[in-house]
Amino acid sequence: MLAFYYLVQQAQFVYCICCLREANATPKRHCVIPGTLKTHRMNNIIQNIIQQLEDVQQGKPWIGSTFVSKLNQVDENEYFKRPIEDLHSVAEIISHLTLWRSEAILKFKTGKGSKTDDCEENWLPNDKLKVIGWDKIKSSYDKTLSDLIALLRIKNDDFLSKQYFDTDFKGYYTYNWLLSGMIQHDVYHLGQIGIIIKYLKMK
Repeated sequence: MLAFYYLVQQAQFVYCICCLREANATPKRHCVIPGTLKTHRMNNIIQNIIQQLEDVQQGKPWIGSTFVSKLNQVDENEYFKRPIEDLHSVAEIISHLTLWRSEAILKFKTGKGSKTDDCEENWLPNDKLKVIGWDKIKSSYDKTLSDLIALLRIKNDDFLSKQYFDTDFKGYYTYNWLLSGMIQHDVYHLGQIGIIIKYLKMK
């Protein structure tokens, strides 16, 4: 099976074995790579990033906890509760994460974001979130993860070194920096949810 990914050089192009093994096949456009030998799709780093994003949600990360395992501990009447005044509710955190994941998707598509840390949507209060309802909040959260991963799957690793304009940090940054930040952001707020749940169960 490894041979499937090897490339054979013809003239000034490199074609992948998957095309050449077919009888009388003409190499497909997506398999033509000018220049030096490369693998069929150079996205090993992106695949690793996708795995990390998925693991934090419902996999088996080294930290031991995931969003699924934590949210399963929350009762229906607890999503919008702040156990103490200085802590957010679970719903507030999930809404916050959804906003910044949506922003990441926008940056991938357009090269520029639209929100800043002081925008209202960054931390919607519980009274507004209750109107939206937990089911819609959670489904929006899940959809942004699926949409982000779908966008990443069609990218090659060289995409990570490209830059976008960050409206919040007011400068140009690489997509690799953005994705590293998204993973860090998820883990940070997963820890917060753990603390919130601990306080909720103490009452």
